[in-house]
Amino acid sequence: MKMRQLRALCGFILLSLAVLTNARPKAGPEQKCKSGPVDLVFLIDSSRSVRPHEFETMRKFMIDILNTLDIGLNATRVGVVQYSSQVRSEFSLKAHAKLESMVKGINQIIPLAQGTMTGLAIKYVMTEAFTAEAGDRPKVPNVAVIVTDGRPQDRVAEVAAEAREKGIEIYAVGVARADMTSLRAMASPPFEDHVFLVESFDLIHQFGLQFQDKLCGMDLCLESDHGCEHICESSPGSYHCLCLPGYTLNEDGKTCAAIDLCAEGKHDCEQICISSPGSFTCDCNKGYKLNDDKKTCSMIDYCSFGNHSCDHECVSVLNGYHCRCNEGYRLLDDGKTCQAIDLCAEGKHDCEQICISAPGVFTCDCNKGFKLNKDKKTCTNMDLCNTVEHGCEHQCVSTPGSYYCICPEGQLLQEDGKSCGTCKSANIDLVLLIDGSKSVRPQNFELVKKFVNQVVDSLDVSAHGTRVGLVQYSSRVRTEFPLNMYHTADEIKAAVMKVDYMEKGTMTGLALKHMLENSFSEAEGARPSSRNIPRIGLVFTDGRSQDDITEYAKKAKEAGITMYAVGVGKAVEDELREIASEPVEKHFYYTTDFTAISTIAENLKLNVCPEESQGEIEVKDPCACESLVEFQQATMSSLEQLTQKLSGMTARLEQLENQLLSKK
Repeated sequence: MKMRQLRALCGFILLSLAVLTNARPKAGPEQKCKSGPVDLVFLIDSSRSVRPHEFETMRKFMIDILNTLDIGLNATRVGVVQYSSQVRSEFSLKAHAKLESMVKGINQIIPLAQGTMTGLAIKYVMTEAFTAEAGDRPKVPNVAVIVTDGRPQDRVAEVAAEAREKGIEIYAVGVARADMTSLRAMASPPFEDHVFLVESFDLIHQFGLQFQDKLCGMDLCLESDHGCEHICESSPGSYHCLCLPGYTLNEDGKTCAAIDLCAEGKHDCEQICISSPGSFTCDCNKGYKLNDDKKTCSMIDYCSFGNHSCDHECVSVLNGYHCRCNEGYRLLDDGKTCQAIDLCAEGKHDCEQICISAPGVFTCDCNKGFKLNKDKKTCTNMDLCNTVEHGCEHQCVSTPGSYYCICPEGQLLQEDGKSCGTCKSANIDLVLLIDGSKSVRPQNFELVKKFVNQVVDSLDVSAHGTRVGLVQYSSRVRTEFPLNMYHTADEIKAAVMKVDYMEKGTMTGLALKHMLENSFSEAEGARPSSRNIPRIGLVFTDGRSQDDITEYAKKAKEAGITMYAVGVGKAVEDELREIASEPVEKHFYYTTDFTAISTIAENLKLNVCPEESQGEIEVKDPCACESLVEFQQATMSSLEQLTQKLSGMTARLEQLENQLLSKK
């Protein structure tokens, strides 16, 4: 039915365009109604709801209209734009000067088969199609014919009004599921002349009749009771009946009969042929699906639906599936769950100390302080400082089954437990603003999360040390977690990896406002300004902000927040520099590729030593209770280290004694 309606639609547009151009149809296929110049653009819906045979009808519909027009660069110019979730110009107003090349261009159109972004398409026609660069002529009427079969997925009223204000006359033609409210919002007034919704053939027929007397003079189809079931075509002093595509004229010369290609065997469907007038579509039997060629069938892969619940492997069969386990596993009675064959638990191993099971196999390991021998089964005691790359910067001290690093007097062991230095990381309140706009894309957003975790790895995170908060923004702003939620690096990194990608726009200014007014508030964990804990904001973005950043970038820095700006890809350098604190060179980073942001994370230096930080140094009373406790804790720590050293020395002496006894 929908294809038949589209074909009827062709007649309506032919009549309407003839009225626009004061055309008069004449007898004979080579005669055309002459008219003044018109710039005409077809805007056709190629969303996934438009089936292939319906798109072919729409293609023929445009060609039929072109055949009635006086085509030429000095007469009627025609352009074609198709749209779905995106907009694509098939050819511009100046692309073709002859009907033949224009028809060839229409026949080469490939449908986009996505969504229905009608508002986006109208804006494209207004700003791109009707321009001098595309072939639009001054003082020549601009006409747009929109053909759609569904409800727009975006706003159309405002952009259509803007197009009409610029002098574009819009015809809105809806088919079947089209929304009349949306059609009226798009079309030029009066609506009775510019809005057409194909619901039945009678409607298109009645709509066309009111224009017939304006075309080419006396029309016997209009003035007489012609009796044509489908189409009446006038010629000077006469008329004859025609049928819509897919139908054939009966012997009475007036009624039409549908052409059933399936019944006539004129199809190449592998399994099922479904007939429509003059055409057909193929379908498949139960348990099969139609292939991309729309003719042959393949067995349905039920496993691909993702609801089979098989632990390991799903094997499709006709009208169903069954589960199969990987090697080293056995299938349980439920037919879906796989259980690992644990050779260690079953005692089927020959490890001396530790058996590590893997499905159907095992490996041996040793207890702490022992190493695995070459037979991969037995174990020998080991001195880790002499046998492993311990990485201690100054000195390695062995203990039974372990070791630890120590530093020379006057230096402190750093967070990595191996290197030595004169200070550790300063305490800061850090809020990261990450861009979750649509342009980032899901795979790159995962890289952004890894970038955040690299930054976290470089910090001394604790409730009384560095605090970290995370905010994601796109068209809106969302706090993923505030400064006071997590107190360890592992907790923060786990929370970061669970962050969901927002998509949509890039409202960096809104994010800066949220950071200033909310993220660095004491309610969300920022420590009071009186404590002089440095506040640091890090903005990560991949594109131009869709709102103004100037006000809140300035206010953030005036509030004492040290701002870092990290950009990637299409990020705008001027915006990044405006966000970054002085000196800009130390607070601004950029790379063209998401894969390189890990290098930026390595180069970011957010922490400084305590003596260089803005934080005040608290002078404590050595006799105060808190100071005595700290002294006691430090003393106990030193005693523990001394005990570990003595244990290491005892173990070493025992080893030497055993070696001497073995020589005797």
